Amino acid sequence: MARMHARSTTIYGEPGAVEAGIAYVRDEVMSELGTVAGYVGLSMLADRATGRCIVTTSWADETALRASEERVRSLAERTVASLGGAPVLEEWEVAAMHRVHEPHPAAAGRVTWLRTDPDGVDRAVDAVRLSLMPKLDDLPGFCGVSVLTRRADGLAVASVSYDTRADLEQAAEGAREFREEFAPTMGIEAVDTADFEVAIAHLRVPETI
Repeated sequence: MARMHARSTTIYGEPGAVEAGIAYVRDEVMSELGTVAGYVGLSMLADRATGRCIVTTSWADETALRASEERVRSLAERTVASLGGAPVLEEWEVAAMHRVHEPHPAAAGRVTWLRTDPDGVDRAVDAVRLSLMPKLDDLPGFCGVSVLTRRADGLAVASVSYDTRADLEQAAEGAREFREEFAPTMGIEAVDTADFEVAIAHLRVPETI
């Protein structure tokens, strides 16, 4: 069975333009992508304080991802025009998805970027799947978690969403323990972590756990 793929567009925009950027993605980008073959869904994370936003689109397989490249690049350029700043486009394989329910309007998310050797990417995914996910299910307000990978570069990204910012903050210590204590024992380095508002949650990737 073909794995689903994703494309993320990270935009370091102007804080004052975030609301307009969210509206543009919701009202224009999602509508246009809905006509593209193989498109599965879209999510948008936003940090209103810094202007950093991450728009992620999901695709049925690598063929659909490749075929959509020019269309998505054009949309990314228009999204940047609404937010200011510059985009960074990255392509990923969807390695794991687990959700309890769709995020509520006030949802917040924590994204952690992980690095290991290319042969250890599956180990990083298993670390999230076997160590982190069971603990998340017991946390108040937990909505879901996804893991994206880029095997050739030894990269993985884990994104965890919660009902509210307060739930996110309550889970901060467990997230720190995973990054600083557990992951290093598996040969995994947490290279960055950031908290966001879950502005749009329509990624529609099937459950894999």
